[in-house]
Amino acid sequence: MRGSEFAQLKAFVAIVERASFARAADHLGLSRPALSQIIRLLEGRLGVRLLNRTTRSVAPTAAGRRLHERIAPMLLEMDEAVAEAVAATARTAGTLRINTLSMAAKQIIAPRLGRFHRAHPDVVLDIVIDDGLSDIVAGGFDAGIRVGERLQKDMIAVRLTPDVKLLAVASSGYLARHGEPRTPADLQQHACINWRFPGSGTIARWEFEKKGQKIETVLEGPLISNHQDIVVPAALQGLGVLYAYNDDGIAEALKRRRLRRVLVDWSPTVPGLFLYYSNRRHVQPALRAFIECLLDRDEQTPYERRLAKARAETSPA
Repeated sequence: MRGSEFAQLKAFVAIVERASFARAADHLGLSRPALSQIIRLLEGRLGVRLLNRTTRSVAPTAAGRRLHERIAPMLLEMDEAVAEAVAATARTAGTLRINTLSMAAKQIIAPRLGRFHRAHPDVVLDIVIDDGLSDIVAGGFDAGIRVGERLQKDMIAVRLTPDVKLLAVASSGYLARHGEPRTPADLQQHACINWRFPGSGTIARWEFEKKGQKIETVLEGPLISNHQDIVVPAALQGLGVLYAYNDDGIAEALKRRRLRRVLVDWSPTVPGLFLYYSNRRHVQPALRAFIECLLDRDEQTPYERRLAKARAETSPA
């Protein structure tokens, strides 16, 4: 097979697996017009239409599905063979694609970028912030970072943080106007700031637990969003009660007493953050080095110092 033919097939597989010319072009480092020309050349060489395209979507034809089913496993095997050959040299280099929650990117990855680059200058980090729980295998990522309860199945997972508590918080001004809820049922009389899961579009249910009693409820309020940069300022401005992970923004607001915790004894503990990757992929040196950097506690980030302090303060004497 000539190099141009291999490149055409790889481009075709990238489009099918991402269901998008734009995402495939980004993955391959090509412009959309260049990628479209590659597919036209492939279809012309084979004499068959492989993709059905509209202004909004792209999907394989029957012939395209059959071709994809046959060649996608072969290309994956070739990629893994190359990865194993590189690993055998023990050279930490290449591009490492990571799909991560914005929370993890801010709290865990960003503080270590300089340290990782100094230790591994030949590795290019391609970090995609994605709170939509994308399929990392279909997206061509080497690894992803998610909370433990939302990991994809059949993955190898590496714990990055301890389990954490969900916190119900509100501003002092809001509580002065509306009173403090004492039980989860009281929230029905309050304005609640809701979280919409990116990707699925569903609104998160509020789950509480106390002495083995679990309560799950759907609440209403003046704001729904899928990003901390919106919901935390809304709580600070007195729009209502917020229920969220204890990120840096909330922790700082609690420290400065701009937010107050409510329903403290109803806050459940939930799984922390995990890095995960496919159990079918060879772990290349770059990913192994990245994991080691994230797990290195010799030089703690501000987020890790805050977690350690919180655990010490709540530990029994």
